[in-house]
Amino acid sequence: MALPPPISTGIVGVAGRVAEPVDVRTADLRLGGRPVPVTSPARVYVCGITPYDVTHLGHAATFVWADVLGSVLRLAGADVVTSRNVTDVDDVLTRAADARGRHFDEFALGQEFAFEQDLRALGVRPPTHVPRARHHVTHVQQLAAALLQAGRAYEREGHVFFRGAGVVGASGLDAGRARELAAEFGDDPDDPLREDPFDVPVWRPSGERDPAWPSPWGWGRPGWHAECAAMATATLGRGVDVLVGGADLAFPHHAHQAAMAEAASGVAPFARSRVHVGAVSQDGAKMAKSTGNLTLVSDLLRGTTGPVLRLLVLDRPWSQPWEYRPELLETASARLDELFAAAGRPGSSPAASRAVVDRLLDDLDVSAALDVALTDGGDAARQLVRVLALG
Repeated sequence: MALPPPISTGIVGVAGRVAEPVDVRTADLRLGGRPVPVTSPARVYVCGITPYDVTHLGHAATFVWADVLGSVLRLAGADVVTSRNVTDVDDVLTRAADARGRHFDEFALGQEFAFEQDLRALGVRPPTHVPRARHHVTHVQQLAAALLQAGRAYEREGHVFFRGAGVVGASGLDAGRARELAAEFGDDPDDPLREDPFDVPVWRPSGERDPAWPSPWGWGRPGWHAECAAMATATLGRGVDVLVGGADLAFPHHAHQAAMAEAASGVAPFARSRVHVGAVSQDGAKMAKSTGNLTLVSDLLRGTTGPVLRLLVLDRPWSQPWEYRPELLETASARLDELFAAAGRPGSSPAASRAVVDRLLDDLDVSAALDVALTDGGDAARQLVRVLALG
């Protein structure tokens, strides 16, 4: 029987030691103007889709930026573990499936397939983990039990409510604005069952048409914020390095998700850094499935390529809201052609390649890195094509 390979160990004694210490690659990454020291594994949680409709450009922008964040973290020397959830237990999804005479999970799988096709065309790499809410109901129930035990939640008529009174202040919002944002996402701050308007359901009872699971509090289903808290901790542990999502998710979703995770685990902060990607508008209003104000990725791909759409999204600050106009595709296409031409030029400038890396590490500044690559060409441009997955 073959023996297992020997375990690599350090050298004992002076003989055989190298003259200089081994260079361990580290980098100074900044996100949102704050340093994020790079360690391995770098754990990135990306708020994914509620699979009830096709992918629009505003939604896709989040996943393109999350993909580039992973590339830059690898460039900085980190091993990256990404978890991008699928919220396949949600009332909006249930209603959409009902309208089509489909079971919620079957309908969700079909929509998820279409979403993955769009992301593949945009060059987005598959994440390490793809947790689906229906597979993590037990984890939500464990979260609810932990919050109840810690005194951070209470039971009321089959609901388990998380005590969220302090979440609004921690988010820097006034109560009026917080109420508006909560209502936009279908919450009900005026629910008489709640002790405070900003208490949110970890668990809630299910009606006849809702998916339901048995629990200590009766048949029911998870609350939205609790789903993400449970899926993130189940796949990445008690905290994450970067929490990624659209800017509209900062409150109430990410705020309550983080507060629940911290209250249950005692580990804070839940996220060392956050990337809230700026909203994409069209005709003066934010793209949203709920309003139908959409430009679909699949439609755009009939007239252009994935790399052009990818550069359209990336050639701006990630936090900046922007308005989609068809002529922007022409600009992105021209910029991409220039980059390919620059990459085809011979030459190697270590200083230019380093400058490209430095720009990317400084708040994922793709536009500044692109300017360097276009000016210097050669290796610097080829490196940027690889990191941004534009080839």
